[in-house]
Amino acid sequence: MQVNQLQKELASILEEMIKNEEKFNELVAKVHDSNKLSAKNLLRYLQLRSMDLRGYHGKLSDLGISSLRSAEGYVYSNLRKVVKNLYFLQKKSFEWNNEIEEIGYTRSMELIRSNANALFNEAKDNHFTDIMVTFPTEASKDIKMIRKMAEAGMGVARINLSHDTKADWEQMIENIKKVEKETGKDIQIYMDLSGPKIRTTDIQYKNEKGKIKSKLPLAKGDEIILVKESDLDKDLVLEKNSEKLIIGVSLDRVIDDAKVNDRILFDDGMIESKVIQKKDGKLQVSIVNSYKSKLGSQKGINLPDTKLNLPSLTEKDLEDLPFACKHADIIGYSFVRSAEDVASLYEELQKNNASNTGVVFKIENREAFENLPEILLKGMERKKIGVMIARGDLAVEIGFERISEVQDQILWFCEAAHIPVIWATQVLENLAKTGIPTRAEVSDAAKAAQAECVMLNKGPHILEAIKTLENILRRMEEHSFKKKDELRALKVADRFMEKRIKN
Repeated sequence: MQVNQLQKELASILEEMIKNEEKFNELVAKVHDSNKLSAKNLLRYLQLRSMDLRGYHGKLSDLGISSLRSAEGYVYSNLRKVVKNLYFLQKKSFEWNNEIEEIGYTRSMELIRSNANALFNEAKDNHFTDIMVTFPTEASKDIKMIRKMAEAGMGVARINLSHDTKADWEQMIENIKKVEKETGKDIQIYMDLSGPKIRTTDIQYKNEKGKIKSKLPLAKGDEIILVKESDLDKDLVLEKNSEKLIIGVSLDRVIDDAKVNDRILFDDGMIESKVIQKKDGKLQVSIVNSYKSKLGSQKGINLPDTKLNLPSLTEKDLEDLPFACKHADIIGYSFVRSAEDVASLYEELQKNNASNTGVVFKIENREAFENLPEILLKGMERKKIGVMIARGDLAVEIGFERISEVQDQILWFCEAAHIPVIWATQVLENLAKTGIPTRAEVSDAAKAAQAECVMLNKGPHILEAIKTLENILRRMEEHSFKKKDELRALKVADRFMEKRIKN
């Protein structure tokens, strides 16, 4: 491609971006003042990523011109300068609309750092990426454990409101405050709302020896019937040679909303089934793949193909929210799927006078990922926000082979919006549980340095995991900040542009 043709094509993209500026201004009208320019940068990035740009990178590099591939945080400024340099190479004069407010590289990095500091910890001194640790029940009783975690590098304490009691949470908070005074370290308190829990009910299975077990043997080709928990005979005992293997589900909407051919996944996707019949308030499903030989009681259920018509805030969430608003620095929003869900939480936070509490949107299902641009724009109506890449449920819903690709896309969108990210699920899990890391999880932890916070789950060797992660993050931050990437067209960006800009 000749320089002239390259200049024309990229100038055309720049002109389209300038043309869309008025529409962008409309879309960010309700965004918090401190986030307005970042929100516009996100919109510019979405426009850019709705196109396939792979053909330009090599040609720009051959000309010694900065590429488009690493400019998530400063889209307009980078594109304008690339076009300007192409004009100069041809000894042409370049004029542009200088009324458009732009962000440069330095400013974009400052915004990401300041937003991360505001959400997580203003007093960071060792490195940029914070470490979050999920508290076990023992943290309510063992203050020494918390002190050692803080000294090892923990900056954010995660209290999961799905577990333990309010008395336990209160004691954890009291212990955190004591440790802060003793050590002089600032520990942010992060509380996860439970969100709707979709699980199998208790299973009673009589095996060949006549013993009652809580797990049902299943193999590919087997069929089971799913019913609402309220319709389940609590005394039902399943037998393998029975024609009807009936299992209850904890959430009625599963039965109401699932359709024939929808996939239903059990136990972190280890057992995959497909709905083959829906009749009389029951779902007949066939086991398509089974990577476990048995389905147990109280195992998680994922429905990647089903739109569940239920609120993201459960009754339990609404009960827990006043406590969280009173004690938490950051609230984790489970099961968020849309901008409407964001609005619902913001309304409740306003009722609880929690204007300064940080909010983290947990991206843990297909719907949330596909609606991420809308979620971010709505979320930016508040100053202190972040995103968690909840890789456990997300991988089950979108497929394990796609999780690396999707987690990168989430990082890109959030960098474009200057929104801090939490890298979560199974980070150094083997080390935390056994004391020995796998090579793969060390590589994963190194990649996590691209995020602004990394979450560790509990385990008997959690102190070793914190120290190891601290060391990895410090080393990686000496080498890079974020990363450079190819820019193929992204379906999420293209859908947004079609919906909100082009129409």
